[in-house]
Amino acid sequence: MLVAVLTFAGSVLVALVAVALVHRVVRRIGRRSALFAGLARHAHKPALLVAVLVAVQFSLGVVARGEWRPAVVHGVGIALILAGAWLLGALLVVAEDATLARIRVDVSDNRHARRVHTQITLVRRVTVVVVGLLAASAVLMTFPAARAAGTSLLASAGVIGAIAALAAQSLLGNVFAGVQIAFSDALRLDDVVVVEEQWGRVEDITLTYVVVHLWDDRRLILPTAYFLKTPFENWTRTQSALLGTVELDVDWNVPVEDLRQELRHAVETVDLWDGRVCVVQVTGAVGSFVRVRALVSATDAGRLWDLRCVVREHLVAWLRTRHPEALPQVRVRDLPPQRATRDSPASGSDNRVFGESADGEERVHAFSGPEATNRGS
Repeated sequence: MLVAVLTFAGSVLVALVAVALVHRVVRRIGRRSALFAGLARHAHKPALLVAVLVAVQFSLGVVARGEWRPAVVHGVGIALILAGAWLLGALLVVAEDATLARIRVDVSDNRHARRVHTQITLVRRVTVVVVGLLAASAVLMTFPAARAAGTSLLASAGVIGAIAALAAQSLLGNVFAGVQIAFSDALRLDDVVVVEEQWGRVEDITLTYVVVHLWDDRRLILPTAYFLKTPFENWTRTQSALLGTVELDVDWNVPVEDLRQELRHAVETVDLWDGRVCVVQVTGAVGSFVRVRALVSATDAGRLWDLRCVVREHLVAWLRTRHPEALPQVRVRDLPPQRATRDSPASGSDNRVFGESADGEERVHAFSGPEATNRGS
């Protein structure tokens, strides 16, 4: 008994010391390498657990005797499978984080980087799920009854798969939609989108849902299948630069050329304009007002929104101070009463299309139809 206790304690102590030494070395290397820093942060606990379980299993195999040994060895084996799955998942996460760290998204043209980030994020979730399923399957296969049941179920796997697919149709549809979104480049992390008449930025993409961070800090959560079935606006699919309009209804006296020069002056005094587009056009001149449209550009949607507000405020203030006659006006004119003339109806003359003149009588017969003609005859 003393030999068994000493063997057990010694093997566990050796495992702990070995893992501690390796962890110290990895953490020291991690000061210069992001990969080793991730290993020291994520893989230390699962590696420690795996080492301890391996030491315990080794001790049980060497010195353990008795009827309790098979049950304990079986339990340690199950724990070792789960710990190994945890360690494998941690290693996959470290590798994916190291890959993401090499791809910068804090640059002006980050479309390709955001696409890779989206794909790696979804692949990470898929690999974690696959590792979990494999670990659960391995645990079940350690039980003889489950192994026999699994062998007998292989013949009816098609029927079971069809029933499971029907039962989880919505879930599987969202999962496949998430994979398709990741590799179709239709939607990426940090894309600026308009969905359900809401403007926001894609914050997270999972296998089953997408989180959109709205402009007012709300979160809109939509199933991934939504983006394959419903049209939506993606403002940053090819580039982040956008065009925006500012429309004003003004009077016909507005000096368009002066307004055009003032718009140029307004955008050049702020750092929101990217220098690409600055145009003033008259897009409507009907009724009492003239519609003027100012077209400006910015590097992204947020800066464009602020630029449009700045331009609108500047032009309104400029019109009020410099050209008040160009502000919208409604003109009302009092007309003097009309006098009866020789050609007006008050003079007794006939101004009707179907009247008593010869031409009017002819038009009456032409548009009255056969019945009216017979009655007249």
